[in-house]
Amino acid sequence: MAANNMSVEDLVYMAKLAEQAERYEDMVSYMKQVASMDFELTVEYRNLLSVAYKNVIGALRASWRIISTLENKDGEDGKKSNSGTSEYRQEIEKELKCICDDILNVLDTHLIALS
Repeated sequence: MAANNMSVEDLVYMAKLAEQAERYEDMVSYMKQVASMDFELTVEYRNLLSVAYKNVIGALRASWRIISTLENKDGEDGKKSNSGTSEYRQEIEKELKCICDDILNVLDTHLIALS
């Protein structure tokens, strides 16, 4: 569904649908569009935005923990640390930073000024 011409109600509906389908990246996208409409979000809309980012960040944090554990285990076992593991961890860290920067930008640009 083309999200460009959607109303707030349609975007929120799609965000809730994405949540039910556990497609949190889509949920973030829909709720970012709601937030960018520059009106004070209701409690429900704030919660949806929060849930979307929390789940995207949570999945990446879980991935980071697994890769970090594997990286540390390799070091403790005396194995030469695989640079692929380290590079993959750094890639996940970049994604985490990008998402954190994204929500901070949404907050700074659209939400804090309206509260």
